[in-house]
Amino acid sequence: MADPVRIQLLKQIGNADHVEMLRELRDQVHEQMEALLWASPVEQFNEQLNEVHDAVIRRTIVIAEAEMARLGKGSPPVPYAYLLFGSGGREEQTLSSDQDSGIVYQDPVSDSAATQHYFQQLSELIVNMLQTNGYPPCEGNVLSNNPEWCMSITQWKQQLNGWFQEPAWESVRHLLIMADGRSVHGSTRLLDELKEHFFIDLLNHPIIVKRMLDNTMRHKVLLGIFGHLLKEQYGEDAGSLDIKYGAYIPMVNAIRLLAIQAGIRDTSTLLRIRRLVELEELPSPEAAAYEQAFRLVMRLRLMTTEHYENGLYGNNGKLPSRKLTKEMTEELKSALRLGKKLQRKVYKQTMGRLT
Repeated sequence: MADPVRIQLLKQIGNADHVEMLRELRDQVHEQMEALLWASPVEQFNEQLNEVHDAVIRRTIVIAEAEMARLGKGSPPVPYAYLLFGSGGREEQTLSSDQDSGIVYQDPVSDSAATQHYFQQLSELIVNMLQTNGYPPCEGNVLSNNPEWCMSITQWKQQLNGWFQEPAWESVRHLLIMADGRSVHGSTRLLDELKEHFFIDLLNHPIIVKRMLDNTMRHKVLLGIFGHLLKEQYGEDAGSLDIKYGAYIPMVNAIRLLAIQAGIRDTSTLLRIRRLVELEELPSPEAAAYEQAFRLVMRLRLMTTEHYENGLYGNNGKLPSRKLTKEMTEELKSALRLGKKLQRKVYKQTMGRLT
């Protein structure tokens, strides 16, 4: 998208005063950026696309706050932060994106029940409005209108403590989700405080790091032992490549675990790689190879099947292999070999720290 066009659209998004107008603008962005996918460097395309997603989400929250006031429910009673998790938290959303969200708010001086009720109502409005704007809710119910993901800072810290003390699979999954958390609206101080608590707790619970490693190694890259690409065998996606879970997620998870152990607060995968180099946790040449591989994976993930159903944008993460040229196929195999190398490195390095 040319800069003047993008700047104008961002301005229109920032001035939209109702959800229907936001939806029209979001559809315009989708069409224009889809046409320009191959014309821009992938990192630049990703940055611009996620800037637009953030703008739509922020404006939706502002409209929801105004609707609460119009309904006589007042303004936010205390400062709060609206959080994005998953690809939104990592600033790696594709043209389609679901909702992975939460709210953390300042401890109220009095009437905590009323404060909690306000944010639950606000969250319901935001989630519903974002659905109208084409963002389906997270299938795992990691949503701001879920009381477990909408709490005061003290309640959040208590929940983190509970997750750290119970190394069950679901608790560890939630902790890894939190590591990708990013504030898209409101008080960044609250998230900073929550992240500080997260990293302090992590130091005191090494068993959790082992469980995080188990989770990180769960998804294998889609490269067979003879160096061939592993394609989907059955169903409507037979012959396709699972770019999301067979290429993207393995690299995201591996870099995230290295970053967590290094105390890195950044959430984007590419930024995490660069911070690891700065902290001398990754050699610069090795990191450059991982960056190049990850850019290719990002490009292919942006190419995966998009569909539009019931007003919602969706993406199953599968890429028909016919869309790959011979050159791209070889580049993907090379990237996947690096992905395997990265997973081995993370396993060896993490186990070495735990013994």
